[in-house]
Amino acid sequence: MQALNTLSTPACIIDEPKLIANARRVAQQCEAQGVALRPHIKTLKSLEAAAIYAPLPMPITVSTLAEARAFAEAGYQDILYAVGLSPNKFAQVNALLNDAVTLTVVIDSTDAAAQLCDQAHQLDHPLRVAIEIDVDGQRAGVAAIDESLIAIAAKVATTPSLTFAGVMGHAGASYGCFDAVSRDQMAQQECQQVLLAAKNLADAGYPCTMISAGSTPTVLASASREGLSEMRAGVYATFDLVMAGLGVCAYSDIALSVLTCVIGHQKDKHWVLIDAGWMALSRDTGTQNHPLDCGYGLVCDEQGKILEGWYVAHTNQEHGVVKHRDGRTPDESFAYGTMLRILPVHACATAAQYHSYHVTQDNEHTHASWPRINGW
Repeated sequence: MQALNTLSTPACIIDEPKLIANARRVAQQCEAQGVALRPHIKTLKSLEAAAIYAPLPMPITVSTLAEARAFAEAGYQDILYAVGLSPNKFAQVNALLNDAVTLTVVIDSTDAAAQLCDQAHQLDHPLRVAIEIDVDGQRAGVAAIDESLIAIAAKVATTPSLTFAGVMGHAGASYGCFDAVSRDQMAQQECQQVLLAAKNLADAGYPCTMISAGSTPTVLASASREGLSEMRAGVYATFDLVMAGLGVCAYSDIALSVLTCVIGHQKDKHWVLIDAGWMALSRDTGTQNHPLDCGYGLVCDEQGKILEGWYVAHTNQEHGVVKHRDGRTPDESFAYGTMLRILPVHACATAAQYHSYHVTQDNEHTHASWPRINGW
C-alpha cells in the first residue's frame, strides 16, 4: 500500500469501487432487458480489471489481436475481434485458433471476403466470420439492404475452414445523442438495422447465430433487444467526460483519473502549470457540440473531488495548463507541489498513455498495480 501523494506523477488512477459499480450497472441493465453481455475490454486492456466487469467464462470483445492473445492465455475462449480483418493478420488469427480459441473476426466487403476465403486453406481450425452492419452511416459496415450482404455471406459459408457466424453493428452516432430520447431512438435504430440484416440473410439461406449490437450510450438506453443474441459495450467500465457530457453517467461515476502535480504558475494569466501534458492526458478534447467545454480534462483535488470551474485548457507534451472558466485567480488549492487529479475526456485514449494503473479503494492509498496490454 502506498499513499497517493507519494506516487511519481503523472500516474493513472483507477477507483475500484466505482469500477465495480459501473460494471454492476451495465450487467443489471442487460439482465433486465433479457440480453447477454459481451464486454469490450479495449478501454483498460487489463486482465485484473476484466475480472471485475468481464469475469471468466464471459465472452469478450477486443480491439487488437494482442488483447486477444493475452486474454486467450488467461483462459478466455470466446473472443470477438471487432475491427475489420486485414490480410496481414491471418497468421495471428491462425495462431489463436491453434490455441483452441473460438475466435470471430469481422469483414464488411466482398473484397475482404475474397481475400479471406482465398487464404482460408491455411487455417488449421475453423474460423467464425461475422459481417459488420452499418447501422448509422457513421463508420464501417455494409448496409442491411445492400446486395453485397448476401454475396459476402455466401462466399464465407461455402468456404471450407470458415463458418458464417452472423452480424454485428456499432452505433457510433450515439456519441452525438445528448438526451435520453435521442439515445433511445439510436438504440432502437441500431437493433432494427442488425435485425433487418439478419432477416435478409436468413431469408437467403444464411441464418445468423450471432446478432450483436452495442455501444455504451445505447446499451444503457431503453430499447427492445428482442432478437439480439448479445450487446457489447466497453467504456462504461470507467466512463469519462464524453459519457458525462452525453448524460449517460455523472462525473462522480468516472473511475479513471490522472494524478498530477502543480509545477508552477503564470500569475499574470491566472494559469496553473501541471506535469501532465498530452502525453499523459491524450490529445482528445471536450465533448463535441456540447456547451460544457472540459478542454483536456476536468480538475479534481487529490481525493478526486471536482474543483468547480477548473479545467485543463491546453497542453504541451509534458505540461498542462489549468485555468478557471471565469478567469479566476488560483488560490492555495493550487500551491506549488499540490497533487491534483484530472478526469479524462476519453478514457480509452488516456488509459493508452500508461503501462499500468494504480488502483485505489479509499482515494488516499493504492492497494494494487494492474498492468496494461499494449500493442496490436
